[in-house]
Amino acid sequence: MSVAPIETEIRAIVAEQIGAVVRIDAIAGAGVGHRRFFRVTLAADAPRTLIARVDRGEPALGVSREPPLEPLRSFLEANGIPVPRRLGGDAERRIDLLEDLGDVSLAAAAGADPAARRALYEEACDWIVRLQALADPGGGVHAFSRSLDASLFALKVVRFSTAGLRALLGRPATAAEKGCVRDAFDAIEEGIADAPRRLAHRDYQSRNLLLRPGAAAGARLVWIDLQGALLAPPEYDLVCLLRDACVDLPDAECSGLAERVRPRLPDAPTADAFARRFDLLTVARTAKDFSLWHERAQLGDPDWLRLAPATIGYTRRALARVAASDARLASLADLIGARA
Repeated sequence: MSVAPIETEIRAIVAEQIGAVVRIDAIAGAGVGHRRFFRVTLAADAPRTLIARVDRGEPALGVSREPPLEPLRSFLEANGIPVPRRLGGDAERRIDLLEDLGDVSLAAAAGADPAARRALYEEACDWIVRLQALADPGGGVHAFSRSLDASLFALKVVRFSTAGLRALLGRPATAAEKGCVRDAFDAIEEGIADAPRRLAHRDYQSRNLLLRPGAAAGARLVWIDLQGALLAPPEYDLVCLLRDACVDLPDAECSGLAERVRPRLPDAPTADAFARRFDLLTVARTAKDFSLWHERAQLGDPDWLRLAPATIGYTRRALARVAASDARLASLADLIGARA
């Protein structure tokens, strides 16, 4: 996919639907997937800039294509969830023109003083409660027909058995070691089988929460990278947010934020069930992330490896907490040094 034809298409769509284009700049480092993003500067001031989102590259090998951004974005917007406004686009060409929210993410803002950071994280947690209260509008929103299921767990197993274990062991995993990962993930899947399924962003972490310029306290965060939304246990988005390697929150702060949310969730899980599922999902999520950072490094982008130590630290600590509950989890804990 060459740059010039995409820029030409974007220029034509924007000119037809909004106004004359002054400049189009590719946004480097916007995510780790196949989508591409461009900042478009217009001749007029309303808006002065917008983001062109191009979603027609091929996903990574073994990863299924996710649904388009619409109508999920519109559904969330109609229900008060803070998402970018859509300014236009071309569905056939898989190009969306979106509100430009700038480049300040929760990850960037979290370096502020602890009180300011806490306020932003409380806001992020409160939106999870709102999201989980939403019901299927009766078809058309793909997220309600997708779920955290066996196929997605199988992909996590493959990734951790290859890139993840290779990074940890310094060599390719043996068949027995790969089997250990598969058995442990079977135990995780069984451990969350009784959990209710609620709408989840699926990648609700600090890089996907942008701060709207000039917004008032309590209404600053805007969600991006929405298209992967699906039904998942109520703890899933909290795991993404609180076990995010970009912002290493103190354990006491994480616990306080989680408990702020737990009793207010639509299903109000018990503290024990919540904690057990939170740890199981942490293992699955962060083991996949750890593998992803190493996959990206192998593709020539080693900067992601800066997140690897914190990510595998989350995996090991959560696995150590649940290892006693199942021999399969204990075996994986021993394999990756979670109980050393």
